[in-house]
Amino acid sequence: MRFFPVILLAILLCSPFSSFAEEQGHIEIKSCQLKQCDENLCIDIESDIVLGEPVKQALKNGVDLYFVARFLIMQPRWYWFDEEVARAKDRVELSYQALTRQYRLIQQGQSQNFPTLKAALQALGNQQDLPIREHTPLLPDTSYTAVLRIWLDVSRLSKPFQMEWLDTKDWSLSSKRKTWPITFPLVSEAHNELNCP
Repeated sequence: MRFFPVILLAILLCSPFSSFAEEQGHIEIKSCQLKQCDENLCIDIESDIVLGEPVKQALKNGVDLYFVARFLIMQPRWYWFDEEVARAKDRVELSYQALTRQYRLIQQGQSQNFPTLKAALQALGNQQDLPIREHTPLLPDTSYTAVLRIWLDVSRLSKPFQMEWLDTKDWSLSSKRKTWPITFPLVSEAHNELNCP
């Protein structure tokens, strides 16, 4: 009978009705596609973004959230650090409008409202045609490495919130750093696409 409390605790932890089983926040990159847009390169990114309960409550209470997607093209160098030759960086603001009870995304100066948080996060996770700025011309038949990461930028929070939440797991939202090889010119879209398992 002494094992009964241990078994009961295990059941409670696994129960979907338990507060211990709350969904954890995460950012997972599903896929991304490098492509040609008119005269320049651009990238499409699909990701799954989930907020933990503390972050949801803060958002509902008026705390604006800022998400950053950063894509880099690096040229490997055997004699020194890899060189960054191109990048795309996008910052999206997510807020809750108490008067209209809607969620708002602001991206590149454009705003869009959503009736639910789920709809807003789906739009946030589906970014299309992000422009890529080249520092130096991308050379044909040259091997490059693409790097992509998405994260919640807690540095944009006010200082009191940073001190209270910075070390908590709920606010450490970041995708894994994804890397894959690419070559130019873009022979096919599939060749320069990352499908994450």
